Amino acid sequence: MSQSNTTLNAEQVMLERHSVREYKRDVVIPEETLNEILTLAASAPSSWNLQQWRFLVVKEQANKDRLLPIAYGQKQVSDASVVVVVLGDLQANLTGHQIYDAAVAAGAVPQQVRDTLVGQIDGAYTSAQVARDEANKNAGLASMQLMLAAKAKGYDTVPMGGFNAEALVKELNIPDRYFPVMLVPIGEAAKPARASGRLPLSELVINESF
Repeated sequence: MSQSNTTLNAEQVMLERHSVREYKRDVVIPEETLNEILTLAASAPSSWNLQQWRFLVVKEQANKDRLLPIAYGQKQVSDASVVVVVLGDLQANLTGHQIYDAAVAAGAVPQQVRDTLVGQIDGAYTSAQVARDEANKNAGLASMQLMLAAKAKGYDTVPMGGFNAEALVKELNIPDRYFPVMLVPIGEAAKPARASGRLPLSELVINESF
């Protein structure tokens, strides 16, 4: 069961989402609810609609425990209900072929438009740096949406960049096409998160030009 049955509006979800590092063990997120969270996360925007992310979901306790040394002993990867390894796709141009071929078959996009778009995408992805930048950028969008979706369903999260990426790739047999962008544990907080301070808009917003 989620922490709360109260429905939060979008503003509340954004303001009440805080990074939680201590979770109740042995809490099971219903499969239907987890799929709803992942579906909401997957609705994030992406460049060319390539959806340059994949969600590697780790639920089994033994597998979560395997992540402990990889995450330098941070217990949230073991205690949370689920750990989502957000992956960036370095060959997302291949997804472009799939998406735009389907769009042509459905009559949604003319063949000429498909060919132009796919040509642009394939051209951009000849650059390894572009491929990695796009993967990082778009996986970041999906990660934020994942955390907001979890909060909307009554669960807490924490974005984690502190892990041994090379060891994670080896341990979970991640193909070369993908690389880990971040870990996102999801579960019920063992104690309330402490809200962190935010800079005032006067320090964050630049109007028109520097």
